[in-house]
Amino acid sequence: MTSDFSLLKNLQQQLTDLEKKQLRRQRRVTETPCAPVVQVDGRQLLAFCSNDYLGLASHPEIINALKEGADLYGAGSGASHLISGHSLAHHQLEEQLAKLFKENFDKAGCLYFSTGYMANLAVLSALAGKEAEIFSEELNHASLIDGARLSRAKISVYPHRDLTQLESLLKQSKANIKCVVTDSVFSMEGEIAPLPELLALCERYGAWLIVDDAHGFGVLGEHGHGVLQHFNLHSPHIVYIGTLGKAAGVSGAFVAAHHSAIEWLIQRARTYIYTTATPPAIAHALLKSIAIITSDEGKKRRSHLQSLIHAWRSAQQLQHWQSLASPTAIQPVIIGSNEKVMAVGAALLEQGLWVGAIRPPTVPLNTARLRITLSAAHTHEQLTTLIAAIHDCEASMA
Repeated sequence: MTSDFSLLKNLQQQLTDLEKKQLRRQRRVTETPCAPVVQVDGRQLLAFCSNDYLGLASHPEIINALKEGADLYGAGSGASHLISGHSLAHHQLEEQLAKLFKENFDKAGCLYFSTGYMANLAVLSALAGKEAEIFSEELNHASLIDGARLSRAKISVYPHRDLTQLESLLKQSKANIKCVVTDSVFSMEGEIAPLPELLALCERYGAWLIVDDAHGFGVLGEHGHGVLQHFNLHSPHIVYIGTLGKAAGVSGAFVAAHHSAIEWLIQRARTYIYTTATPPAIAHALLKSIAIITSDEGKKRRSHLQSLIHAWRSAQQLQHWQSLASPTAIQPVIIGSNEKVMAVGAALLEQGLWVGAIRPPTVPLNTARLRITLSAAHTHEQLTTLIAAIHDCEASMA
C-alpha cells in the first residue's frame, strides 16, 4: 500500500508542476454540434479552434448519410478488416478515394484507417524497419515522430524546410531503405512543405516520400484532393496520408499510394490488422463528404475560406505579437510565454471567443501562441469580431 501511495503522490506532484508552468491541459465540454457558434460548459462561444475547415462536420447531407449508414450496416463492424469487419461501405470509400489520386500514381490504391494517428504509425512501422533510415522534418506531428520510433529504424531529424541539410543526410546514408517524412501543412505554423523539391531529392536518392496531409486534404487543390493536386505531383515514391476528421468533417484517415505499397500495408500494418474496423456507417457518411468536397459546393466553400484567409492577413496591424505569414486556414499569433498566452486566451474567452492557446511541448519554448483556425462556415463579420478583439488584447496586454 505504501508503494502504491508513493507512486500516486509522485503523479500528483508532477501535475502540480505542470500547473505552475502553465502547461496543464484542460478539457471543455461542448454541448452542441461542431460549428462556429457552440455551446461550451453552458456558455455560447464563437469558436476559432476546430479543424473543421470546410464546415462539413454539421452538414445536413452528411448527417443524413450517417443515419442511413447505421440503418444499412448497424452500429458496429464486429471485427477487424481481415476477419469480417470489412464492409461494402469501407470498400466503396477506398475505391472512391483511389479515383481521386489516379493522376498521382500509375496504379493508385487506398486503405482506410480509424484515425490519422493509426495511419501514420502504420505507414512508418510497415515501410521502414531496422535496416531503414527515416529523415524526419523537425516540426513533424507527434504521430509521425511516434511512428518513426516504433519502426526501430535509424532516425535523422532535419531542420525545418532545410533542403540542403536533408540532401547532405541522404548522401551520407548507407541504409537500404530511406524514408523522408513530412507534414504537408505544418499544424502549428500553417506553412506548406516544399514538396516538389522534397520529391526531387527522394527520386534522386531512391527514397520514399511520406506525406501527412492532415490539414491539406479537402482544402488544397482545385478539387480539394490535397497537396499532391496543389503541386501536381506524380510519383511512385510518394506515400500519401489524408485525414478525414478535419476538412472532411467526419472521422478516420486513409493512405494513398501505388497499389503494391497498399497491399504491403494490408499485410504488415499492425494498426490496421489488429484493431476492430471503424463502424461502416462512418465510411458511408464519408462517401457523401467526398462527393461534397469534389463538387461545386466544395469549390465554393474553399473559395470562401480563401477570402477569410485573405481578410485576416490584410487586417493584421500587430505591433508586439507576431502573426505568421500562413497561406492556409491555420493562422498562428506568436505571443511568447506560457503565462501570457494563457492570459490572452482567457481574456478572449471572457469576450465569448474560443481560440486555442498552444504551449510547449507542442511548440518550441518561448513560442507559445494562439492557434487561430478559420472555417468556410465562418462569416466575415465573425472574423472582424475576432480581429478587433485580438488587437484590443495586444494593446492592453502586450
